[in-house]
Amino acid sequence: MRFIDSHCHLDFSEFDDDRAQRIANAHALGVTHFVVPGISVAQSHHLIQFTQNLPNTYVSAGLHPYFLAQHHDSHVCELADLIAQHSDTFVAVGECGIDRHVENLATQQSLFEAQIAIANEYELPLIVHHRQSHDLIAASFKRCPPKFGGVIHAFSGSTQVAQSYIKAGFRLGVGGTITYSRAHKTKEALRSIGAEHLLLETDAPSMPLYGYQGEINTPERIPQVFRALVECLGESDHEALSELLYLNCLAFLRK
Repeated sequence: MRFIDSHCHLDFSEFDDDRAQRIANAHALGVTHFVVPGISVAQSHHLIQFTQNLPNTYVSAGLHPYFLAQHHDSHVCELADLIAQHSDTFVAVGECGIDRHVENLATQQSLFEAQIAIANEYELPLIVHHRQSHDLIAASFKRCPPKFGGVIHAFSGSTQVAQSYIKAGFRLGVGGTITYSRAHKTKEALRSIGAEHLLLETDAPSMPLYGYQGEINTPERIPQVFRALVECLGESDHEALSELLYLNCLAFLRK
């Protein structure tokens, strides 16, 4: 079986001491490629060199809502210019979105919609971050409809919410959340929509799986996320499911 980690921050400092070994370990478990999202203009610049040094990585460019205090008005134009100059490097716009745990929701929403417009201009998918903000994201999608879909990172929510994203052209990122017994609503949503709309992810070094709380998360855990999804969906043909998820990610990346 082969896998792609569709969302991991391999460039973060948590991996500075053992990045190559972590990647080698993941490869040994069938994880062939990694998608590393951008979170700021400066870090998105850095990812250009990062992916050149690690050719098994795909990168995106974005302004993450969690780091709102670091973003300035000029950064939207800088992000657009960066993507225009390196259109052969960036596979998506994001990580972008709205997070209710961060202040200034109106500013977040404006920044998110600006990035939707950039994605539309450069014909790229979006990598969307949400936290207690499905309603605000829906409002942004209504005002500024995304034309090229994307992925809802670390999806958690109801069947109705899942279906609304799929209708808008998005796939759903499935990560460590489903390894927790409390994720009843999310598991039910995943069962109801089918694997053709799903991608695997870890969000490494964040979002540890059940049993690994307090530890750094890594792409090596993708097979465990996969096994949790197999159990959730009740799939018997593991090879076929892994291949479907792999091809879903390539379709999202247009590779």
